Amino acid sequence: MSPTIFRIGPYRFFFFSREEEKKHVHVVSGDGEAKYWLEPEIELAKSHGLNEKQLNKLLKLVEEKKNEISAKWDEYFNN
Repeated sequence: MSPTIFRIGPYRFFFFSREEEKKHVHVVSGDGEAKYWLEPEIELAKSHGLNEKQLNKLLKLVEEKKNEISAKWDEYFNN
């Protein structure tokens, strides 16, 4: 199961259930996908198919939405 946190434009932000414990978020679009660590600071973990411009845009979105993403993580994984 991979619960969707939200969608922004062509991007879907979500978690994978039963993956690693370190807080992170996955983002997918028709062009590719990326994974961003939320701790200890926000950074790109890996990506496939997305260009630098898209990755920078996603990084800014993750930074803007970090508190919401982190709260959803806690809500989902601490239940």
